[in-house]
Amino acid sequence: MIQFNRFYTKCNIISLMFVTISLFFLIFKGLNFGIDFKGGTLIELRSSSNTINVSSLRENLSQMDLGDISVKKFGNEQDFLIKFENKDNKDDIIEEIKSNLDKSFGNNFNFRRVENVGPKVSAELLKSGIIAISLSLTLMLIYIWIRFEWQFSLGAILALFHDVIITLGLFSFLSLEINLSIVAAVLTIVGYSMNDTVVIFDRVRENLKKYSDIKIFELTNISINETLSRTLITSVTTLLALFSIFFFGGEILKGFSLAMIFGVIFGTYSSIYIANTVLVRLKVSQKTILKDEEKN
Repeated sequence: MIQFNRFYTKCNIISLMFVTISLFFLIFKGLNFGIDFKGGTLIELRSSSNTINVSSLRENLSQMDLGDISVKKFGNEQDFLIKFENKDNKDDIIEEIKSNLDKSFGNNFNFRRVENVGPKVSAELLKSGIIAISLSLTLMLIYIWIRFEWQFSLGAILALFHDVIITLGLFSFLSLEINLSIVAAVLTIVGYSMNDTVVIFDRVRENLKKYSDIKIFELTNISINETLSRTLITSVTTLLALFSIFFFGGEILKGFSLAMIFGVIFGTYSSIYIANTVLVRLKVSQKTILKDEEKN
């Protein structure tokens, strides 16, 4: 049997440090919002010339005073993804870019996709994303409160906040772009982490009724070990799929898959070392379960 409970205190200190650092970056550096949330224009280009590279494209477009601009490879060596702020909100900006590129590089570009997001729409999308994440966390809290005792609910919600805050903190630290797919990833992380936590909590609750003479410190360790094979199989198979998406899914899916990879790792960790530690700190016992059942 693996003695997970030996590391409760050390892991709690490490988690507290990571959460604090993540909050520091989120407050003072903020998130790198994509055009979904701050507005702007996205262009997908395909070049017919092998001599055009990212640096030459970026240098050329930077001279057009487009505001914040990002140029990177997209798929193969001849595909480029351009994102810019379009701070002057020009209606004919795409035609200007086409004309400028033709003058500088010749007629070597095919504009495969153009997307525009206005500031009003982006503000509404950001608001909707925040509401979606907040609502999901609230509903999860209510579900656990009904399904288990309040101590379990507190442990589950702290584990969820731990996973979400550290994942967003990493995105802030690495300056990775936050778009709608990342919001979807965060919501998926919430569901994944909660599912893993509930499986362990179910076993803890069963064992509390079964072993009245075993303290919660040892009992959580027994429960984690009893559900460990299920946890590992789920996490490893999920990570294999996510790493495949990250390396072979193309540029569009990199952010989503990376957020999910972080989330699965942190979700598995928090189910063991955050959620269960709360039960230990609050000294949950068989009496806690029996009192709650008598009330109901």
